Amino acid sequence: MDTGDILGLVLVYGYVVLLLLISEKVINKHPNFSRKFLHIMVGNVLFILPLFQSRWVMALLTAAPFILLTFLISPYSPLKIKDKISGSGHGLGLVYYAISWTVLALIFFDQPWIIAVGIAAMSYGDGMASLIGMKYGKIRYNISGDNKTLEGSLTMLMVLVITLTVVLAYYAVPINPLVIVSVALVATVFEGITPKGLDNLTACFSAVATYIVLTL
Repeated sequence: MDTGDILGLVLVYGYVVLLLLISEKVINKHPNFSRKFLHIMVGNVLFILPLFQSRWVMALLTAAPFILLTFLISPYSPLKIKDKISGSGHGLGLVYYAISWTVLALIFFDQPWIIAVGIAAMSYGDGMASLIGMKYGKIRYNISGDNKTLEGSLTMLMVLVITLTVVLAYYAVPINPLVIVSVALVATVFEGITPKGLDNLTACFSAVATYIVLTL
């Protein structure tokens, strides 16, 4: 295992543990905020991706274990571990998050900026949409059985335009404003029409698919 892989593993696991500790400190008073804080801040792992030298280390040793770990603390776990963070929202939302990252790492390891686009959509975009929607949302809509707000969706669109610009600049990838707006818009639409935490899958993969199509 390369030094970069070891450092990447240590940073990812250390960072996530730190976030969990911070989230648990505020969960009793602000469960939804704590869950979304974790959801959003975990997205910062995208800045660690360049350290990894092996596809298998990133995908199977770093991302994939979180599928099992997040499932074990979900309401569907056979262990019946009552985790307040997971239980405060959609039960499998964090599991879908981990699945998305794992799949992207396996397919696009040699193009980490594409992985970063997907992570940004489901962390910064979807997370801020939910956070702002819960706090300030007045105009509600329900397309597929899950309540959303127009304010949350507009927030996701604006946040993604900004964060995708930052992410692509970080990876020194050419920045095309039309591509960024299109990716943000498609991910926002999919987040708005997808129910029950599955938006961690659809927002992520729709953003990635749109980015690939528009940059071929």
